[in-house]
Amino acid sequence: MHQLSLKVGENELYLETGRMAKQANGAVFAQYAGSAVLATVCCSSKPVEGDFVPLQVEYNEKYYAAGKIPGGFIKREGRPKEKEILVSRLIDRPMRPLFSKQFKRDIQVVPTTISTDQINPPDVVAMNAASAAVTISDIPFEGPIGAVRVASIDNQLVVNPTFQQIEEAELDIVVAGTEEGITMVEGGADQVSRLISPTRSHIPHPGDRHPCSESGIQRR
Repeated sequence: MHQLSLKVGENELYLETGRMAKQANGAVFAQYAGSAVLATVCCSSKPVEGDFVPLQVEYNEKYYAAGKIPGGFIKREGRPKEKEILVSRLIDRPMRPLFSKQFKRDIQVVPTTISTDQINPPDVVAMNAASAAVTISDIPFEGPIGAVRVASIDNQLVVNPTFQQIEEAELDIVVAGTEEGITMVEGGADQVSRLISPTRSHIPHPGDRHPCSESGIQRR
C-alpha cells in the first residue's frame, strides 16, 4: 500500500493505492478534509474500431456518502443525476487529449464519492483521483494532471473553496493541467476586475504540485 499527501488550499489532499479495488488496472482513494473519492480505471482486453479515444467517465455521488437513504417506494438510485453528468465531463475534458489514439481499447474511469462532509466539494477531489488512478495503471497516458478550484471572495483568491465560499464568490473557476501546460479552464463569474482574471499568473498552476509528480510515482 502506498500513501502520500500534499497541502492544497486549507487542507491536505491524501492519495492512497494498493488497498482497495486491486483487480482494476489502476485504483486510487483520495481524501480532502471530509470528502473522499475512490477512482478506478479499467480497459478492455481487445481493441475496438474507430479513430477516437474510447474513453468513458462515470462519476458517481451516492446518497450513502452523506449518510442518507433514498426515500419513497423505490430505494435504489436511478439514472445519473445532472451534477454527476457535469462532473463526468469536467473529468473527461482535461484527460482525454492525453490518451494515445493508438491505444484502441475501451477505457472506463469510475470515480465514486464514498464520503462527503457537505462542506468541501468532492468534484475536484475526483479529478485528481481519476488522474492518479490512470497514471499508476498500465494504460498509456501523458499525465498526470492536477486540478484546483479557485474562487475570488472580496478580491482575494481562495484555492479549493467550500460550498459556502463558492456561493459568496464573484469568480469561480476550475483549472486543470500538466507540468507542461493547462489543459482546461472552466467556470463562471460576475463582473470582476482584470487584476483577478483567470489569465493572471498568480493563480496556481495545478500541474506544478500534483502529488503524483512530486512523489515520482510512475506507471506500473
